Order: sequence, then C-alpha cells, then structure tokens
Amino acid sequence: MKIIIDGDASPVKKEVIAEAGLRDINVLLITSTPHFSTKEYPEYVSVSYVDQGPDAADYRIVKLAEKTDIVITQDYGLASLLLPKGVIVMHHKGFEYTNDNIDRMLDSRYMSAMARKSGQRTKGPSAFSNQDRAEFKKKFILLLNEKGY
Repeated sequence: MKIIIDGDASPVKKEVIAEAGLRDINVLLITSTPHFSTKEYPEYVSVSYVDQGPDAADYRIVKLAEKTDIVITQDYGLASLLLPKGVIVMHHKGFEYTNDNIDRMLDSRYMSAMARKSGQRTKGPSAFSNQDRAEFKKKFILLLNEKGY
C-alpha cells in the first residue's frame, strides 16, 4: 500500500507526508518537470517527475496505482479512471470520490465547461482555507484508521 499525491497543485502534501510517516506508509509524489524542486523529503517519500504535457501526471498515476493505494487529487477525470481499479481516491478538501458521486461531479464539470464555451461566466472553486486543511487532515486520519493503517 502506498499513497500517491497528484502533486503539482496539491495543497496538502505536508499533511499527507506527516501522517504517512507516523504510520510507516510510502508516499509517491507525481509532479511535472516545471515543478522540479531540490527539496529533500524523508526516505519514505519518492518523487517522480513527468513531462509537462497534458495529462502526463494522470497517465503515470493510473499506471502506478494499485487496488490497495490511496490517491490524493482534485482531478475528477483522474478519479474516474482510478475508481474502477479499486483505488481509494480523496480530494484535498477531504471528501472521497466514490462510484456514487463521480458521475454527478463529471456531469457538473461538463456543464460548466459548456457554459464557459458559450460565453457564460462560471464560478470557480473557492480558495483553499485553513479550515479546509483541518477538515482534510481530520478525514484523512479517519480514512487511514478505517483502513487499518
């Protein structure tokens, strides 16, 4: 079992890495080459860089994720590819993607894209807050406890 973070825009890397370290779980951070960093991580964290191309990180994550893994991402499309593999997928705002909610999320994303394409303005996601961070951490810990980690 490992935790994979869709890393380019994840605001919860620090929280995931800290909790994984307490539980002796390996973390894989997938990020694109423009986000290259010399930051040092604990030995249980590895970083995999992918090309900047569209969906390169998503393809790598789908390839590497296994049934017992947890993936942290805000990407609904990526989540929809991982759920059939039996991967646990969590958003950085603390909710878990499921077979019951993914279709609704994808439909909403599609409708917003169509509205923007026709010239309408749509509301983007709210800024990530300290309350969001605390909520993620609480639910992430609950998830790890439920799974016996």
